[in-house]
Amino acid sequence: MPDNRPGRSTGTFLKTSLVLGAAMAFGMAGCFTDKGAQEQAAQAVRLTDKGVTVYAAGDVADCSNFKPQYSGAAKTAALIAAGLDKDKDAAVLLLGDATYPVGLPAEFATCYEPTWGRFKQQTYPSPGNHEYYTPEATGYYGYFGEAAGPARRGYYSFDIGSWHVISLNSNLKSAGQQAQLEWLKNDLAQHKTRCTLAYWHHPVFSSGGHGSSERMLDAWKMLVAADADLVLVGHDHDYERFAPQDGDGNRDDRRGVRQIVVGTGGAHLTPFRFRKANSEVSDNLTFGVLKLSLKELGYEWEFVPTADDGFRDRGTALCH
Repeated sequence: MPDNRPGRSTGTFLKTSLVLGAAMAFGMAGCFTDKGAQEQAAQAVRLTDKGVTVYAAGDVADCSNFKPQYSGAAKTAALIAAGLDKDKDAAVLLLGDATYPVGLPAEFATCYEPTWGRFKQQTYPSPGNHEYYTPEATGYYGYFGEAAGPARRGYYSFDIGSWHVISLNSNLKSAGQQAQLEWLKNDLAQHKTRCTLAYWHHPVFSSGGHGSSERMLDAWKMLVAADADLVLVGHDHDYERFAPQDGDGNRDDRRGVRQIVVGTGGAHLTPFRFRKANSEVSDNLTFGVLKLSLKELGYEWEFVPTADDGFRDRGTALCH
């Protein structure tokens, strides 16, 4: 029955119920302030559409100590395959270092193919440094073919739902990198969508063993200037979520880009070093994948572990 008390309307009651329900559904891992919970709940209420599901991770197939079926890559592949079975429209983003140790064609055939190769047709790859330990990354480009981008340059873009998505190559130098940056500038100018996601291998910010890398700093600044929303990377074998940051690495909740390191695809996990500014949540004990729901106005994220009792992280954010 409608609530007819003064100052109380059915619409207000319904909105309040949605906010409270969203607050329960989108609680963050670890300590979270009341203000943060309220903001998350308010954002969740605005993200009512189904969206498109995306799974992402890097640093995947290392079968040097285990047979493929017993490797970490097999465990994360099982998570993704189960999700794809339920949602045929879902996609997979590979954040580099698909195979170890050196990206040979044989590594793709004997270690990657039996694990993450199960959903090769749904995978959008980006190359890591281990791919380039084989000259010109011939194993990587030979395996993925046209899906790795035109002319074996390693960068390309596409759309998922209402989102524009950009795959970049963080291994390029000098003229190759300048060509990539010029392409990125033009791509961003041609795709002025509300929501933009970019991904590559080397993190601009990281508390992991490799640490922060400046090789993609210029690309980061371009993305910030273009009001992009989310960057996914690998390289350090851990999970680390950063608050939104501006072009200089300062926290900027209004226009900053959020970076998430997801180097948990199956290769051995590695220690953290010194905590970087604006690092919010991290874990280096759990294999898993990042599950995104890309919606019209924003996105939901969830780190899904391979073990039921493993580390988890989840939340929601609006696009700029």
